[in-house]
Amino acid sequence: MGTTRRWWGRGGAYAGRVPEFPYARLRRFPDVEAPNLQAWDATDELLVARALTLAAERGIDGSAIAVIGDGYGALTLALTAAGLDGVRVHQDLVTGRRALARNAAELGATRFVPHELDAELLRGARLVLLQLPKGLAELEEIADAVARAAAPDAVLLAGGRVKHMTLAQNDLLARYFGQVQPQRAERKSRLIVATDPLPVPQEPPFPLSTTHPEYGLTLCAHGGAFAGDRIDIGTRVLLDVMHDRAAELTAPSGREGFTAVDLGCGTGALAASLALAVPDARIIATDRSAAAVRSARATMVANGVADRVTVTLDDSGSEIPDGSVDLVLLNPPFHLGATVHEGAGRRLIDAAARMLRPGGEVWTVFNSHLDHRRALAAAVGDTEQLARTPKFTVTRSVHR
Repeated sequence: MGTTRRWWGRGGAYAGRVPEFPYARLRRFPDVEAPNLQAWDATDELLVARALTLAAERGIDGSAIAVIGDGYGALTLALTAAGLDGVRVHQDLVTGRRALARNAAELGATRFVPHELDAELLRGARLVLLQLPKGLAELEEIADAVARAAAPDAVLLAGGRVKHMTLAQNDLLARYFGQVQPQRAERKSRLIVATDPLPVPQEPPFPLSTTHPEYGLTLCAHGGAFAGDRIDIGTRVLLDVMHDRAAELTAPSGREGFTAVDLGCGTGALAASLALAVPDARIIATDRSAAAVRSARATMVANGVADRVTVTLDDSGSEIPDGSVDLVLLNPPFHLGATVHEGAGRRLIDAAARMLRPGGEVWTVFNSHLDHRRALAAAVGDTEQLARTPKFTVTRSVHR
């Protein structure tokens, strides 16, 4: 059954019978799929409903709408299904981009334009939809970008699950918009309407850059990069082991030069450190997050190793050929968004096993309570513990 709703299409605003969007047909694939994980939530539905109303009231067509943080396409595809052609969309995760493309093909929707988080995404935009990110730094980079490039009358329509929302988000948005109005919660989600973009400094606030003399590294970070310009404690543990066992890093190849991969590289601390320690190495740093990739590229430039480290946006190193790598450095995540789930880590372990040559090694750091050592032994081969702290374990696995 359809519902009667006033909405906006290329021909203008009109009253028509709009079919309910089939959210249940959306899939997360190639991201992790599980019974407790779905490809949309109530926030998506609330954002779409409010966006259609605003578009009709203000005469906003699809080309003046930007969508940010659309997990698997629920926002973009629901808007295009309502006749809003030319919607611009930015997704940080490459898995989300591939899921959107697959879902669009399944639903026969192609009238949207993918973008990076840049001026082209937001230039002249009059309505911006945002699934609120997990971190304040990422929200700040987005808010700055909207205030910097969107139209003077732009409306930022942000939403999230109430349990993950904080007053700090409202305070941050108030630094970039003259009016910030939280809405009443519905179905455990809440929208925030921000209007009247404020003037911003000439230079954007990101990327950040910090030198860590204890490791001889400079880290650069965009807002959405995990741990920002800090070195997270798990990475510190693995860096310490790499320093103490530097002579063993080239052992898998049996020659001076070898190919190494920083799988899930984040801001690139492991890849940059390896490049500085082993000048002859061919190194690939790869991550599924566009913010991480932008950060890692800046990190390589800051450390003078950009000519020796290739940074790629990819899902679990899918573009790296099977059996082509001597060494994998791995600090796998154990969250999928706000959900604790080991699936993302297991996918990276399987990816490491696929890309390693026989006799190649994967050096992994993980939270000690996780069962990754068993998973590494099963997928890769013999696994030994190299170090253990009260919270983290470092292992070396040799590909069988």
